[in-house]
Amino acid sequence: MNNLVSIITPSYNSRRFIQGSIDSVLSQSYEDWEMIIVDDCSCDGSVGLITGVIKDEPRIKLIALQKNVGAAKARNVALSQAQGRYIAFLDSDDIWLPDKLEYQLRFMNKHGYAFTFGAYIPISEDGNKEYRSIQVPESIDYEGYLKNTIIGCLTVVIDKQKTGDFRMPDIRSSHDMALWLDILSRGFTAHGVQEILGKYRLVSTSNTSKKISAIKDVWGVYRDERKLSLMKSFYYWAHYLYNASMKRL
Repeated sequence: MNNLVSIITPSYNSRRFIQGSIDSVLSQSYEDWEMIIVDDCSCDGSVGLITGVIKDEPRIKLIALQKNVGAAKARNVALSQAQGRYIAFLDSDDIWLPDKLEYQLRFMNKHGYAFTFGAYIPISEDGNKEYRSIQVPESIDYEGYLKNTIIGCLTVVIDKQKTGDFRMPDIRSSHDMALWLDILSRGFTAHGVQEILGKYRLVSTSNTSKKISAIKDVWGVYRDERKLSLMKSFYYWAHYLYNASMKRL
């Protein structure tokens, strides 16, 4: 049986952080994985750095795009090349804990789950400070996720053998949210691993204007991707705003 995990990593101007992300994959206690890094036409020397880091590691593949296409399309390029039964996501500035895959796959196989996510710790840009961990519910369904976007992309593992093939919606932001909703809308439930699985880096772009943009993007997912009515969009948006604020307290 194919128990390969395909790790999807988009990269754009990630020279400062991506070696840490790669090292966290190389440190995994679970070894049956492939990592597909798609560089989205970086201009900071990322490609040269990544090439050097992975030269002796055949499980890591680098695809260097010749024009910038955005994170959704970059992830879809990686998804089109993925050979694994399981799909995991790790952004170029985030870090996994060493037993992340082993623990999560054991959890999935024990219960027969198709879609899992878990707790994680936000860290400062330089990685020297850890903030209060983001805890997750035991499970969340389609309607629950419309109200509470608690699923951290860096913690997700999906069993493609159970869900079928999938791609990120081609939108510039919140495409991960839109994908989770698409999968959940098919009747799947996402199950939460209570253990901390990784560290989410709060980079300098995570400022007030970025948060306002994210709030607008969530509204766009409701209206444009899920085609919700104005009334339903306001209802779920209000719950989303409350839960997002509680998560940051």
